[in-house]
Amino acid sequence: MEGLTTFSLIFLIYSLIEVTNAYRFPSHHLHRRLPGTWSTLGCWTDNVGGTRTLSAAAYTDTANMTVESCINFCSTGSNAYVYAGVEYAQECYCGNYFSSGATNVSSSDCDMPCDGNAAEFCGAGNRLDIFWSGAQPPPPPIMPPSVGNWSLLGCYSDSNPRTLSYGTGVTGSVSIETCTTACYNAGYPLAGTEYSAECYCGLTIENGAGPEPTTDCNMVCAGNSSEYCGGPNRLSLYNYTQTLPTSPGGGNNGGGGNPASTVLAVTSGLQGNWTYEGCYVDNVNGRIMGNELDSTSTTVESCIANCASQNFTIAGIEYSTQCFCGDYLMAGATVGLESSCNMACGGNATEACGGPNRVSVYSSDGNITIIPVPVIKNSSLPGQWSYQGCLTEPNGGRAFPYEMFWPTNNTIDGCLNQCAAFGYPAAGLEFGNQCFCGDITDVAANGATYGPDSGCLIPCTGDPYHWCGGESKLTTYYWNGTMNNWNTPANTGYYEYLIGGLIVPLIATVGINNKVTFLEKWGTSEYDNSTGAYELDISLVDNYELAWREMHVKTDVFCSGSIVLPDKGARVINVGGWSLESTFGVRLYAPNGSPGVNGTNDWEENVDELTLQRGRWYPTAMMMPNGSILIVGGESGSNASPQPSLEILPKPPGGDTTITLDYLQRTDPNNLYPFLLVLPSGRFFIGYYNEARVLDPVTFDTVTVLPNMPGAVNNFLAGRTYPMEGSAVLLPQYAPYTDPIEVLVCGGSTIGAAIALDNCISIAPEVANASWTLERMPSKRVMPCMATLPDGTYMILNGAHQGVAGFGLATDPNLSAILYDPSQPIGHRMSILNNTIVARLYHSEATLLPDGRVLVSGSDPQTYYPNGSFVYPEEMRIEVYVPPYLSQGLQQPEFTITETDWDLGGQYSITVNLFQGTTSGMRISLVAASSSTHGNVMSGGRIIFPAFSCSGNTCTITAPPNAYVCPPGWHQLFILDGPTPSHSAWVRIGGDPGQLGNWPAYSDFTTPGV
Repeated sequence: MEGLTTFSLIFLIYSLIEVTNAYRFPSHHLHRRLPGTWSTLGCWTDNVGGTRTLSAAAYTDTANMTVESCINFCSTGSNAYVYAGVEYAQECYCGNYFSSGATNVSSSDCDMPCDGNAAEFCGAGNRLDIFWSGAQPPPPPIMPPSVGNWSLLGCYSDSNPRTLSYGTGVTGSVSIETCTTACYNAGYPLAGTEYSAECYCGLTIENGAGPEPTTDCNMVCAGNSSEYCGGPNRLSLYNYTQTLPTSPGGGNNGGGGNPASTVLAVTSGLQGNWTYEGCYVDNVNGRIMGNELDSTSTTVESCIANCASQNFTIAGIEYSTQCFCGDYLMAGATVGLESSCNMACGGNATEACGGPNRVSVYSSDGNITIIPVPVIKNSSLPGQWSYQGCLTEPNGGRAFPYEMFWPTNNTIDGCLNQCAAFGYPAAGLEFGNQCFCGDITDVAANGATYGPDSGCLIPCTGDPYHWCGGESKLTTYYWNGTMNNWNTPANTGYYEYLIGGLIVPLIATVGINNKVTFLEKWGTSEYDNSTGAYELDISLVDNYELAWREMHVKTDVFCSGSIVLPDKGARVINVGGWSLESTFGVRLYAPNGSPGVNGTNDWEENVDELTLQRGRWYPTAMMMPNGSILIVGGESGSNASPQPSLEILPKPPGGDTTITLDYLQRTDPNNLYPFLLVLPSGRFFIGYYNEARVLDPVTFDTVTVLPNMPGAVNNFLAGRTYPMEGSAVLLPQYAPYTDPIEVLVCGGSTIGAAIALDNCISIAPEVANASWTLERMPSKRVMPCMATLPDGTYMILNGAHQGVAGFGLATDPNLSAILYDPSQPIGHRMSILNNTIVARLYHSEATLLPDGRVLVSGSDPQTYYPNGSFVYPEEMRIEVYVPPYLSQGLQQPEFTITETDWDLGGQYSITVNLFQGTTSGMRISLVAASSSTHGNVMSGGRIIFPAFSCSGNTCTITAPPNAYVCPPGWHQLFILDGPTPSHSAWVRIGGDPGQLGNWPAYSDFTTPGV
């Protein structure tokens, strides 16, 4: 889908909402304080074949529904049930039994926050979060073979028109006893209960109805949990076997009930200017009203009060207990006989509250607007969408995976725009208020089938002129054309085993000695003899014993941050850590030695001399243009209080120089390892949770609050930083550096259900009215790693299809690699590369090697089977990915360089040796030194393509002009002969303006100089 750079109105509205609730280590159904002995049973299907999974009692609360309030309802007084279930964010169901068609499904299906508590989940469309009291259910319900002189005929079909023509209210709630009593009093010899709470009477069995399997009558009576009261379009049918003392319309007080009484519409004493407008026919061409609230205590007055409180102008009451609200009547509603609204209100036996398919209608202003019968919207559709038909959901399942519930504003255009904005070429609308997004292939894969259009006859909640599906049926649309052009090149490159490791690495850094330094959880390591640090000599991988060098740290670096300093020694600095003194840790290592020759330096640290001002776990570090080090965010220790502040190293003079950032306080703990990047203006980009802003480099005040980062198509609360962990890089900068720089963020996850995101987003943060552009990835990915390649492309790899970062919190590893090429048009930038067999989950890394390969390491998922064995192993194997530019059989170019300490704007010569092309087609790139941990590339993955000119095979490179385009530091210099990169040489650009090479001034630290 080319050129899609903005989002639908619905998404834009979502993105403006400021999130104030914070969640710690989201895990689905983490209901910590359920009442009493109640516990969660997971997510279950509902409404399979039209049958409720829990059908004994129910209520709806559009504003205050919570798990706790539902459990309280299902466990109080007459509602003493063993199961409670929440659905659609606002519905509560109770019961002692599950219907026979109910199945347990993935917890990710139940992804709608409760209306009364957004930190809890309350099911979804046709999905129940079910809870159990711990008590054993009573004996299962039955259809009693007889009740007094009434005998069971069986389970009979029902339809419109009805099998039994007279619908009646009962005294109390519906049960076999109350229904047969009501029919006896009304003089009818046949009584039938349906859908757990409906009672019908008749003289004969009408309209061709006949017996159906007994199992079809499977809904528990609302008034007696030991009995079944029919089912969807099914009647539990009883016949009176004696002579009735009266006929319909007569008056008799026999049978233990009350005499029949006349019910009337309420025509006076109503609140405000509300007046009665008549008895209207329902369900001829679909429902004539929406916004339903059911209650056994419904009265005309309570329904009007409910509708008025929501600013609706029309109230309608149907079938004694159902209250509907709206501003118009839909589906070509027509007035019926006044006598057909003959059912007493559940809460007042003297008032008429509609009848079967009859609605008693009231208005606040005397105006009744009737919308004509809706039609299928198959023209004037947005984009390239086209109508496909009415799609029947697979039994107990879903045709499309992503659901949005829009109870008042669902429209065809809104749904299609939302799906298109997130790259989904199939969209479906259901129940009037649901929008689903997915892929066209989902239809066949999930067993959905198309049926007649007459199955999709529920008006859209936000557009009553058009149909939005039916019960378990979708009004379905496809995008006509290619929405996501994912390339599948013949040459994909490949994964390759490199060497076995000693530990599970946590942080990987390539040093200027062309070796890789690994840090791991020292002190909390799985291995008692670990020293916490090791160095790998890539040139010696054929000799395991020689390839690895043991190093040492003094405190636990678990979840710390690292960058490479611009001093002469290119020292690696590591800050923060796991707990206590380690969270204040500042550690330094100056790489030495050379390929094949061991270094002798080790990590240096002394917490009595050099520390952070604040203890930090999960902080981010960044080199500032002035040569100082910026440290931001984290928590004060493992799962401890937030550390929503920044500080600078070396510490400025004075007392406490930290600065509190209120937006990190507000979004903790979903903002750990924030993304920090230097922009060409000198300002700083910070990305945290699902927010981003531009900061002043001196005061650190906010200059610009950027739009919220788009998340999932159905969840704007999805996040991009730990623990919902995506990855971020800067896109390439090209001389003369006049184009706005862009930030790319890929992957992440959602709160609660932990559904990994399947998109990348990008923004030019300093252009006017900056907005995010979304590109869908070929697969979902949380905990990705991104490695900048010397040709200006980016490799996306590692992570999982589901979960969040943390121990045991992710499943289904993503084994594929993706290449992202920003030189291509939007929608054409991703290529599907090769697969690995190694799961790379939490604590995995990917980093560019000097020969152009990508080193892939780590995975510390700590995910176990009940017997204690690993689901996914603690991964010590080291792999490399050989990108396509190295797997096409072309010889890598070569160059020589003498000057490697560059001034900004200076000119420096290299001598090149090309094997395929000429210097006219050559490119030169500078890739900033970086450390890789938790998907965070703490240089921003910066790559610069400087200006150069060549005379023969001598080329002169012009260094970047300033420290904003190129913050001071070390870079790998590559030349590219067509697509093929050389091996790199290390160059330092911009010197050491912060004099870090002389810091810290303690005798037990080695300072390499500036």
